[in-house]
Amino acid sequence: MASWIPCLCGSAPCLLCRCCPSGNNSTVTRLIYAFFMLLGVAIACIMLMPGMEGHLKKIPGFCHVNCDVLVGYKAVYRVCFGMAMFFLLFSLIMVKVKSSQDPRAAVHNGFWFFKFAAATAITVGAFFIPEGPFTTVWFYIGMAAAFCFILIQLVLLIDFAHSWNESWVEKMEEGNSRCWYAALLSATAINYALSLMSLVLFYVYYTHSDGCTENKVFISINMLLCVGVSVMSILPKIQESQPRSGLLQSSIVTLYTMYLTWSAMTNEPDRRCNPSLLGIIGLNSTTPAGQDRVVQWWDAQGIVGLILFLMCVLYSSIRNSSNAQVNKLTLTSDESALIEDGPAPDNFEMGDGSSRAIDNEKDGVTYSYSFFHFMLFLASLYIMMTLTNWYSPDSSYETMTSKWPSVWVKITSSWICISLYVWTLVAPLVLINRDFD
Repeated sequence: MASWIPCLCGSAPCLLCRCCPSGNNSTVTRLIYAFFMLLGVAIACIMLMPGMEGHLKKIPGFCHVNCDVLVGYKAVYRVCFGMAMFFLLFSLIMVKVKSSQDPRAAVHNGFWFFKFAAATAITVGAFFIPEGPFTTVWFYIGMAAAFCFILIQLVLLIDFAHSWNESWVEKMEEGNSRCWYAALLSATAINYALSLMSLVLFYVYYTHSDGCTENKVFISINMLLCVGVSVMSILPKIQESQPRSGLLQSSIVTLYTMYLTWSAMTNEPDRRCNPSLLGIIGLNSTTPAGQDRVVQWWDAQGIVGLILFLMCVLYSSIRNSSNAQVNKLTLTSDESALIEDGPAPDNFEMGDGSSRAIDNEKDGVTYSYSFFHFMLFLASLYIMMTLTNWYSPDSSYETMTSKWPSVWVKITSSWICISLYVWTLVAPLVLINRDFD
């Protein structure tokens, strides 16, 4: 174990020299940063656990009022503030790093002990920030950053839908067409069945005959938009310009739109139109109309959001910061000085015969360091909003309440998702001089 201590100050490959199989330096580094973020998420969840209020109130100046509910949320805001500032700092430092020969690349890929200490120091220091308007201001900053993160995910989701369909269509054309056709049909049917079931549940539990007008409008508009894009995807003109456009992509976009619609309605201030999902299925008592429900991070909305975070954020922070994805987001095609993250060369053997990761970025980085850290910065604030259910402190700073801006952020993102998908369908017809292959 003493021989591992120098690795804490060395490069990422050194961390694998004893206990893990060989791998690329670029992959190992991203996994370690993802571990940093997940460790912060775990700490944020601990801050919301029952019994932590007493310990947090002992911090000088952290809580001046009777804030048994608010104290945990303030702790989450500060933990995520520390993570966000750490990743934002590295995003700025790593701008325009072209290869591992850049001195800044050594900082990115090594010095793990010092970086962990720096992240810890920033997070601990955040707990001693004078309260004032910090919680409210940071809430709106977090809302804006989380909205940006959702937008980036929308772009990548649509790209994933097209890539998935193209991959299966190619395999269907190469051979065993019946099997792959059945797989395409089954995946599409499942997505639409889940969307239809969600739609019915929305109308049953999130609307009332004498109210909830906003929810009725949201559900109806998104239902009509999803039907419209599904029909549009199979129109002859669209099929002529994009032969591989089909209902699989539309079903994925439809299902995600239903999720965003549900997520928006769970933040509506009117409790009659926003029942707890645990209460719907009979696992939680209902709250009388007009009475604010105590906000709990482990409510179904928070649980679903956390699961999606673990699935999507890890994928986006590791896979989606590759060069090709950055070019899709920035609409550029300059890949000079960038290389593909392909298989590693022959393993580098240490003197004692154990394998270690190798530096595969001497000729050019395999992903954008700056964009990778910026994605983690946005992800830190997204998880902050998810764990607190997008709730903000009220004017007295004694409770957390739902606000309409949170609803509009999410419902707007669902409309942007559909708009982006429509653009991928009609762009070849509008920009006829551009090659979309």
